[in-house]
This record gives sequence, structure tokens and C-alpha cells, in this order.
Amino acid sequence: MHPDSTLRPARRRALGLLAAGATGIAAGLHLPAIAQAPKEIRIGYQKYGTLTLLKGRGTLEARLAPQKIAVKWTEFPAGPVLLEGLNVGSIDFGTVGEAPPIFAQAAGARLVYVGHEPASPGSEAIVVPKTSSLRTLAELRGKKIALNKGSNVHFLLVKALEKAGIPYSAIQPIYLPPADARAAFERGSVDAWVIWDPFLAAAEQQLGARVLADGRNLVSNHQFYLAARGFAEKHADLNRILIEEIAKVDEWGKANPGEVSTILTAQTGLPKNVVDLAASRYAYGVKPMSAEVVREQQRIADAFHALKLIPKP
Repeated sequence: MHPDSTLRPARRRALGLLAAGATGIAAGLHLPAIAQAPKEIRIGYQKYGTLTLLKGRGTLEARLAPQKIAVKWTEFPAGPVLLEGLNVGSIDFGTVGEAPPIFAQAAGARLVYVGHEPASPGSEAIVVPKTSSLRTLAELRGKKIALNKGSNVHFLLVKALEKAGIPYSAIQPIYLPPADARAAFERGSVDAWVIWDPFLAAAEQQLGARVLADGRNLVSNHQFYLAARGFAEKHADLNRILIEEIAKVDEWGKANPGEVSTILTAQTGLPKNVVDLAASRYAYGVKPMSAEVVREQQRIADAFHALKLIPKP
């Protein structure tokens, strides 16, 4: 990492947002709420992960019931659109992968990091059809690769191409949300697909997709919990409750894998074999933001800025 004094202003601005978000919420969590408690907390979640378990168990609702605070859950297909909802005020809290906050903050979104799950590099991968002749990352040169722009898998693709010595400009990225990307993958309109669980597990179990490379030895793949800045500043006590309940669900999940599978199968509507495979790769244990994780996010921001994938502020 370059010393800050050598960074160009655009990079300093983008990367400074990461540190400000992480340290700001860490301090804010220890402050009392300065506003009247809301009537509901609006949580954005995706098809899988700890928030889905939290929703399925109903323990957050039970914790907040004495305060007469309801919980409204909204499902999003991917992290970037979830953070759009956070930024425009349609949700208060949510979870996404590594890349979405960087794209959002580079665009001026007012959000803060609350915590993160441990690294889970095996939960995302570059897959090819079972009949594909592609066997190595080096063979991706010139190929059409489907991915959700600005999602965690975007950085996986960047690092995989870097490892193979392929410039990002030498592939044809096809930016599609998961459902559309799967359809394109099935009909052979793309050569490869970069995707995360449980969509990854579904592709493996239902389509026979073959993993060309997963995130191991390439990326960390943390899941982050974020809050709208206004919500975090006004309701630090509720942010603390959210993290406490997430931590409890994480501990429960580690000790009860069979019940995790049952809840996630019911919540996602996915077949049990798909959920079991995805669950076997999940990492539990919410943690506060640390200097090292902020530095990792900074390195991701560096990479995206170098490729001109995030705009100058």
C-alpha cells in the first residue's frame, strides 16, 4: 500500500470514506440514542446468510417487542441495489459483500460499517458449464463473463484475471443480476459466470457447473453489516442490539448446522442439497471493524480505481 501522501486526491477521498465509516460507527455504538426510538427497523437482506437466519428465527422481533419496535424485512437480489435502498432511505440496515460499499461510497452514499463476518473465500467462484473446454484462468482471455457489477464477485474476477496475467480489458464482462446471469449461463450466452452462494451452490447442484476457481488464495470475501448514517447516529442503541442478536444467531448457527439448513431451506425456497452445500462454506462470527479489514477494503478500492471502475469523487 502506498503512503497516503503519495495517493492522488481521488483515491485519498474514496479510501478515506472507508476509514471514516468504520471508525465512525465504532465510536457511535458506544453512545446513547439521541432520538426517539422508531416504530420499526427496516432491514435489507439477501437470499442467504446470517440475516436470513435472524429473520427465520424471529429472535430480533422478540428482543424489540418490549420497546414496541417492529421489524420490516426487505429482500434484495444483490448488494449494490441493497445499498441503493440504504442510501435513499428505504431501509436502515443491511448486509453486503466487500465491493458494494466501495462503489456506493465512491458515489457519495451516506452509510457506515457496523461489523463484518469472517472471511469466506470458498463461498464465491468463477464457474463454467459442465461441457466447457475451459480448464484454466488463462483461458478466460477474450471470453464473455457474467457477473453482477459492483458485487463481491467483481473483485474476485479482478484478482483472478490478475493472477492469470490477463488485463481486465481483455475479457468481455457481461453485467447481469444473478437470475439473468443464470439464464444467460444456461443458454450458453456467456462462457463463464462469477457468482456467490447460494446461487453458486445452485449452479453446481442443478446445472453441474464446474468451478474454475473460487476465492481461496485470491480474496477474503467478508460480509459486511452497514447502516444508513442518519440511523446509526440517531439510534446507536438499536445498532448495538442488532449486532448482539446477529452474534447470538452466529453462535447458534455454528452449534446447530442441521437446523440452519432447515431454516434456510424454508426461507430461501431452495432445495436442501443446495442449501447444505452453501451452508458448509459459510463463516460465522460477527466482529467489529478492525484496522486490518479497513486496509483490505482500501486495497479493493485501489484496484477498482486503477481500473476506472469507480468514478473520481
